[in-house]
Amino acid sequence: MRDKNWDLPAGMTVPMAMHSEWKLGSGITGGVKRVVRLALVAGAGLMALLFASGCQPPPVTLPTDAQDACPLSAGTFNSWFQSGSVSLNGAVNPANSTQGLTPNCGFYAWSEQMFLWLTSPAPASYGGGAHIFDSPAFFDVTPPDGGGNRTLLAHTPGLIHAFPIRTAQLGPHGLAIVVDSTGKTFEARPVDPSLKPMVRNPAGQLVQVIHARMERGRVVLLDGQQQVIGAQHVATPTLLTNDRDKAGSSFAQKFIVDRIPIFIDSALAVIDVEQGQAGDSSVLEAQTAANGSLVYYATMVNDVYAYFLTGQKDGSITTTTPGQFPTTSADLTNTLNFAAAHGKAASSFPDQNALAVEVKSSWVVAASLPNQGNYITMNATIPVYDRSNPNQWTQTGQQTVLMALVGMHVVGSTSGHPEMVWATFEHTGNVPVGTYTYNAASGPQTVTQNVAGTWLFSATNSAGPFNVAHMTASGPPNVITSSPNPAGGTFTISASDTLRIEPWGIDGSQAGSNTEVISMNEHVTGMLAGGDIRGNYLMTGATWTPFGSNPSGSNDGVGTNKLSNSTMETYAQGSNCFDCHQNLTPNLPNVTTEVSHIYPAIKPLF
Repeated sequence: MRDKNWDLPAGMTVPMAMHSEWKLGSGITGGVKRVVRLALVAGAGLMALLFASGCQPPPVTLPTDAQDACPLSAGTFNSWFQSGSVSLNGAVNPANSTQGLTPNCGFYAWSEQMFLWLTSPAPASYGGGAHIFDSPAFFDVTPPDGGGNRTLLAHTPGLIHAFPIRTAQLGPHGLAIVVDSTGKTFEARPVDPSLKPMVRNPAGQLVQVIHARMERGRVVLLDGQQQVIGAQHVATPTLLTNDRDKAGSSFAQKFIVDRIPIFIDSALAVIDVEQGQAGDSSVLEAQTAANGSLVYYATMVNDVYAYFLTGQKDGSITTTTPGQFPTTSADLTNTLNFAAAHGKAASSFPDQNALAVEVKSSWVVAASLPNQGNYITMNATIPVYDRSNPNQWTQTGQQTVLMALVGMHVVGSTSGHPEMVWATFEHTGNVPVGTYTYNAASGPQTVTQNVAGTWLFSATNSAGPFNVAHMTASGPPNVITSSPNPAGGTFTISASDTLRIEPWGIDGSQAGSNTEVISMNEHVTGMLAGGDIRGNYLMTGATWTPFGSNPSGSNDGVGTNKLSNSTMETYAQGSNCFDCHQNLTPNLPNVTTEVSHIYPAIKPLF
């Protein structure tokens, strides 16, 4: 069974369905678009339903016959809403993060509730804003300035947010993350013009790389005589002791040769990196058939996070364990007392028990989306580019436009988990997904990869290659340039085809884990009021560490530990949040605030 969304023609009404029971949805007036959710059960198979009008349903990735591996009662779901019962696009309370969570379903329920809360319309008690994440209870986090510093911008009524294009996926030391052909992540030191790209040939001799070209998707290195260097490509880097720090991070030096990025480890061996995934700041673009928008990003934190950070950095706040995010009522009280001493009363924190919350979101321009009414939207200022050169776009100014939400990371501290819970959500129309298995009532089922249909970030029936960047950003000045093509030559600046490799944040063969995430999604989408705009977004997983232990790599993550968002980790899929978000102070027995990359760079509020 699959959950399907349609963008209806003007004036058309259809019944709503929850599982196999039908109920009547409210009517639609001319020109107003509605999202209609239908679910049909056909044994263990999946059926497609077409409207009599001939509208083709876009592909959706949630089966609805999964075992109830993560129960969620109607009474509990009703209690999430501020009114005490489910209401259409109604305001939701945040989860009480001072209370413990039960693995794994408790963490998934926390994630779902926090997403519904963040994307709720902001009640008057929040002081304005279209959504809670847009309200004065949150702050924008600016991109780093020339000195690497970030600033907290208070949300005020009428604030127009500034959304930049993609920034590099950073590792624990603030360096760009690159994934090798085995899925291992490492941090790439930026290009240093004073260094020469030296490698060892099979005879162990040092040879300088002068030229490079692509053959069958692999890099071929040439010396000064245009002879091929039989470089020692290694699947897993052989790193010297001085190239691995105490936290276990792996490093490599990046070079650009003939516009092709190559990465060399400290043993002077070439690291086998998938070309197209080797850009520091790969830029994602929607398919032209959708609207051709670039993807833009925003990072926000809540008031507890902002005041906790400020108090921690001036030494006024201590937590149960020094240097970690608040996880207890006592930690929260310390933060509220600090805020009160600086003129912000505890009563002005509308949702204190949410504790520290960090949100990263991804957006496209809403104009020309064929189903704009299916997206959460807000106004923002974005850069404008001169697109006349197919290989290089240069920023010419900026404009304020309506933006549509396509992805969101929800990150927050909870009881016993100062490393924070890391969850991610996507719009159902973003991308096709890889093959996965799950457990249905009738037995194990396999959903095979299906690229048919209309996707925002993948062409219909694309044969790939998937997740290969066509462009990268650099700056200042703010310039977008085309990327190398694994098949040879260089792409023009264009939309790439994206596939979510691990549909539910873990290896697709892990039926039990997949079923838990699917089950939680089934409950939430099934119990939301028909037409609730939040029903167009799915949780694709969440991860944390056992007992809140110090994260030092992907092996520490539990839940769904290969968690990637197709709009944010597009070109670094298969890794884990904790490959990048680690504690760099291993002498401390507990997790520190360093797991949040933005935390060390943010200036205090005052």
